[in-house]
Amino acid sequence: MSSKKKRLGKNLSAMQIILTGYVAIILVGTLLLTLPIASKARVWSPVVDCLFTATSATCVTGLIQYDTYTHWSIFGQLVILALIQIGGVGFMTIAINILAFTKQKIGLSQRSLMQNSISAPQIGGIVRMSKFIIGGTFLVEGVGALLLSMYFIPRFGWGRGIYFSIFHAISAFCNAGFDLLGGVSGEMSSLASVVDNWYVNLVIIALIYIGGLGFFVWHDLLDKKFQWKRLKLQSKMVIFITTALLVFGTVMFALLEWNGALYAGMDGSEKVLVSLFQSMTARTAGFATVDLNGLSEASKFVMICLMLIGGATGSTAGGAKTTTFGVLCISIFTTFRRKKNVEAFGRRMEDEITRLASCVFMTYLLVTCFSAVVLSAVEKVSMITALFETVSAMATVGLSFGLTPNVCMFTKLLLTALMICGRVGSVTVLLAFSAERRVRASRLPLEQVQVG
Repeated sequence: MSSKKKRLGKNLSAMQIILTGYVAIILVGTLLLTLPIASKARVWSPVVDCLFTATSATCVTGLIQYDTYTHWSIFGQLVILALIQIGGVGFMTIAINILAFTKQKIGLSQRSLMQNSISAPQIGGIVRMSKFIIGGTFLVEGVGALLLSMYFIPRFGWGRGIYFSIFHAISAFCNAGFDLLGGVSGEMSSLASVVDNWYVNLVIIALIYIGGLGFFVWHDLLDKKFQWKRLKLQSKMVIFITTALLVFGTVMFALLEWNGALYAGMDGSEKVLVSLFQSMTARTAGFATVDLNGLSEASKFVMICLMLIGGATGSTAGGAKTTTFGVLCISIFTTFRRKKNVEAFGRRMEDEITRLASCVFMTYLLVTCFSAVVLSAVEKVSMITALFETVSAMATVGLSFGLTPNVCMFTKLLLTALMICGRVGSVTVLLAFSAERRVRASRLPLEQVQVG
């Protein structure tokens, strides 16, 4: 039996093992959530709804069928929290740390699998990096929980306040978007009860920002002692683009909604805070402090664009990734300036980076647009509503106009597939179903094609 398992492992590529691992975790989570002990009503929850919830938690998305606090029991909430944590740091990161802790030998195949799982630039030092990821995750989440406890404990008491603090700190850092405030401001209301609280908003924003930068960026920042000139090109691009998009989104939401009905009754500081929070959460976090149905059409489109871009490679965030977006933008300027190579911050990038970035971005765009057309036809909703839901699922954001809890089984399965694809990575999924594992050079005659 063991020899058969070894042969099966050898026959599976790294991409196939990663995809299989996530599916296995989702199925285990689904089984646990269906149990009567997982619901407050102590009833068997529908399997499809549990599958959807387990996928959303493992893929750190935040799209939900039921309000997390009012439907799920403490057991169910802890299952969801465990799935968020596993999905946030990656199951291979946890597996490598368990092997290291138990003093077991970590072979080259495991190291290679870990490299593919977290999109590491090299296989060297991958075990140390996995330890850094786990340690850094617990440290940031712990600090975040401590800061949030200063708000939750005075309002909900020690036990409930600490539990709420830990849950929301993990959910925010992992960019999951699950919350427990449904019993405070109403079901499916997300963080509406703290819409005007600068302290809680800024803590959540900081956790989302840190989680969205990625572990490799923070490792580089600490290694180079936060000296900008010494940072790697990857780190510079991620920090610059993430900050620029945060500012861009804040300004756009403020301009588009300042005098609109959504911001009615708010003073200037509250409007700035709401704009800042929506800009940050659209980058795959999934929290909301206002009813998104009140957004103007222009704001909805801006949010779709921010969701599609997402966070950094190797982070807890999803989306096409900030570096993908950055490379495509830089390649435009490179073409205008008639340069042959893509350059940024005094460095030249590898020649094939533009092709890979185009592949990732176009895959996200085509899959979400096609899925939106299908969803719009099936659910009889507007195209922008359908596009918002599909981008939210594929980019593992979790924001919604309230459509998700009321969709049919087909749409649930469609969104489930999109969440898995978005978390594992579009290229990873494509390569997982590819029979060819080696890159082959073409021997066909070369001929030019005019574009533009």
